[in-house]
Amino acid sequence: MQEPLLRAEGLDYDTFPEVPATPGERERAGALKNRRVFLATFAAVLGNFSFGYALVYTSPVIPELKLSSDPALHLDKIQASWFGSVFTLGAAAGGLSAMLLNDLLGRKLSIMFSAVPSAIGYAIMAGARGLWMLLLGRMLTGFAGGLTAACIPVYVSEIAPPDVRGALGATPQLMAVFGSLSLYALGLLLPWRWLAVAGEGPVLIMILLLSFMPNSPRFLLSKSRDEEALQALTWLRADSEVHWEFEQIQDNVRRQSSRVSWAEAREPRVYRPVLIAVLMRFLQQLTGITPILVYLQTIFDNTSVVLPSQQDAAIVGAVRLLSVLIAAVTMDLAGRKVLLYVSGYAMGWGPITWLLMSEVLPLRARGVASGLCVLVSWLTAFVLTNYFLLAVNAFGLQVPFFFFSAICLLSLLFTGCCVPETRGRSLEQIEAFFHTRRMSFRP
Repeated sequence: MQEPLLRAEGLDYDTFPEVPATPGERERAGALKNRRVFLATFAAVLGNFSFGYALVYTSPVIPELKLSSDPALHLDKIQASWFGSVFTLGAAAGGLSAMLLNDLLGRKLSIMFSAVPSAIGYAIMAGARGLWMLLLGRMLTGFAGGLTAACIPVYVSEIAPPDVRGALGATPQLMAVFGSLSLYALGLLLPWRWLAVAGEGPVLIMILLLSFMPNSPRFLLSKSRDEEALQALTWLRADSEVHWEFEQIQDNVRRQSSRVSWAEAREPRVYRPVLIAVLMRFLQQLTGITPILVYLQTIFDNTSVVLPSQQDAAIVGAVRLLSVLIAAVTMDLAGRKVLLYVSGYAMGWGPITWLLMSEVLPLRARGVASGLCVLVSWLTAFVLTNYFLLAVNAFGLQVPFFFFSAICLLSLLFTGCCVPETRGRSLEQIEAFFHTRRMSFRP
């Protein structure tokens, strides 16, 4: 057996130095070995497409329902705030359930399970006859979104090889943005009920494709299903010579076969990565992205822009999509921290927080900790989304946006002080890094 990727040196852990591959070797390896990883990733991130679609569903619908002649569906300001924000309560509940389901059912089955509340929620909103049905539908689609937000990044990071993990780690955010853009575009053509009907399509396609994809090899090994894990890794790599990589993963999983105890949770190697991931998701929401997206057309209606608010929202969606595409291409070249420093939300704090959450969390706590991150994220989003319109009505748009700007500056300080660069590192190397108590991978 070859020597494990991680090794002990005295009391600390260290990792082997990286052996750089030539550009030609990387290109050939990517073309031959990663095509099935790309397929599995695409199947999973369709859940993020549905999440992005559902998140901004209220953007074109609230203005339409404010003008509704049906008294059962007409929305006032308070009702509009709840219609927009209740999604985030459902997402928080979904994150809470992921703390259990991620390790009980596994990453893949948890993603597939999210299709049930999503499909039911869209159906309820499509046939809504009163406000309570609209709120229930939003709550259910939010629950599905919170569950996928916790499970999909973990699944993608655990099946992806290190050289493309950055690019694939951006795909959840990429598909969420594409889902939002699709909603904005369809909002120019379809009435609000048919927008809900259209949301069923990606959910059904996701279920169909994922049923043919393997589970995470790391999850299977954690359940002592070694033969299935080897088969899954062999299929994902499209290569029978995966025994060296399999042994590295197996070695790491065996050393972490038990759950994290409360005593271990107080050790820096456990609480440091969890705290980094939780704070990143907390700060990500405090930048104001969720209320801005949920009420995008309402925000444009309160400004003096020339184009109609529906077209402005679609343009914002297109710019976000382009930005995430650039991030996906450059993330493994420039690194995570560089993009966090120099780019906007869609290129930095949008996709990278999803990726870093799945990269830095320790394997033994990954299922529970990812659910905790999503829970904190969406509880924060609920508070912001529920009070955003009230703050705008009381103080104008400038006060909330000044607050969001201040949080962006705070996020830069947090990035410089606390966030490690994980580009080009395997998950096992990243986990070993937190054993060293160093602040960066450099010696």
